[in-house]
Amino acid sequence: MDPAVEHARLLAAGEKHLQREEAARAKEAARVEAELAKRLTARRREEEARKRADALAEKEAQRQARQAETTRLKAQAEEGTAECNRRREELESVLLLRPEGLEAWHPHVEEAFAHDGPQGVAELIEDLLQRSPVPSGCRAAAQAVYVPEAQQLLVDVELPNHEIVSAVASYRYVAQRAQVVPQPAKPAELNEAYARLVARLALRALDEAFSATPAAFVETVILNGRVNATDTATGQAIRACVVSVVAQRKDFAELVLDEPRLDPQQCLHRLGATVSKHPHDLEPVTPIVEADLSRYRITTDTAVVATLDSRPDLLQMNPYDFERLVRELFEAMGYETWRTQGSRDDGVDAVATLTDPTGSTIFAIQAKRSKNIVPVNTVRAMSGVIQDKDAGYGIVVTTSWFGKDSYDFAHRNGRLRLIDGRNLKALLAEHLNIDALIGLPKVPPGWQAGDLV
Repeated sequence: MDPAVEHARLLAAGEKHLQREEAARAKEAARVEAELAKRLTARRREEEARKRADALAEKEAQRQARQAETTRLKAQAEEGTAECNRRREELESVLLLRPEGLEAWHPHVEEAFAHDGPQGVAELIEDLLQRSPVPSGCRAAAQAVYVPEAQQLLVDVELPNHEIVSAVASYRYVAQRAQVVPQPAKPAELNEAYARLVARLALRALDEAFSATPAAFVETVILNGRVNATDTATGQAIRACVVSVVAQRKDFAELVLDEPRLDPQQCLHRLGATVSKHPHDLEPVTPIVEADLSRYRITTDTAVVATLDSRPDLLQMNPYDFERLVRELFEAMGYETWRTQGSRDDGVDAVATLTDPTGSTIFAIQAKRSKNIVPVNTVRAMSGVIQDKDAGYGIVVTTSWFGKDSYDFAHRNGRLRLIDGRNLKALLAEHLNIDALIGLPKVPPGWQAGDLV
């Protein structure tokens, strides 16, 4: 074989072999590249699938969170509404949930009176009223005064202001805002609810006072319900009386307080109570009896008129009998009176109240059994007693006479009344049919000799 031909054949064979190897390498490279592309595509698809799954999971989580929040807010609205209803029912049940067994206090009242007198009874009733399980905030304080002569119990209770009645009627979930929104009660409904509450609290205090005291001790309960608040116009503290009532035991016993349909406001009206027409605005009423008798140490007393001679000399009476005579005179004139303890009367010998259609007024009375002119300082001091005792008027009664300075001072003050000996003698004759003598050593200026006998 020709070497050249063989050489050419070998070259051709080698070239083909190289071509086959190159083709194989190219094929392998293409396969590897395709495999890589396939893997990348798979990875991309997996990543996209994972992202879609994460997005779906996030969306579902957000939906569930929204649903949970909606459920929570709806529950919050329901709970708030339930609390509003519970509080409203609690306030409306003040009369129906009264404490039972208060008659068990009767022996304690009798014992308190035996040991500590009227003050002991008053303190016992105050303790009862302050410990009574009324709804929270309904009775912040209570004061009492017992007047055994009249079988009267005076009670002052502190009532809540109108804010105790919630201004929110219910709560509602608003989906658009994803919020719980309070639903305000109508102002008229709030005012009416507060007025009913005031009436219920007054009736409950009356019931507790009557129930805890024996009938032989208390025949009448005088109740004033007051509200402590701030005057928004002045910023000053005010204490407005919004209900005042004088209740007799027999009249109160006719009430059926356990009847759910009982109208507390009509009930007070039946008892003759004075009630504010707008208690929510603290529109006050004039108390039927406006007297802080706790400032006066009340004592029992006996009549003196029956023991007097046919023509008693007022100057010859002992001071205590003279004070009792003055008190009996005022009773005959239509006043209701009590005598204060002589050892610490603070310039007051008797306390009197006078009731008329416009209300009741308290008078502080000083009786001066004297044969000399009453000093003007005594009259001036009575002005201070009026303020200290929160009395409407002060009255100085004497067997002697007053000077011009005393009359001028009384005229300027406007709340002082002066009764000299000759006027006292005339009043005794008119109201008690007593023809009294006044054994003064001389005829006072301006008097006639006949004024003494």
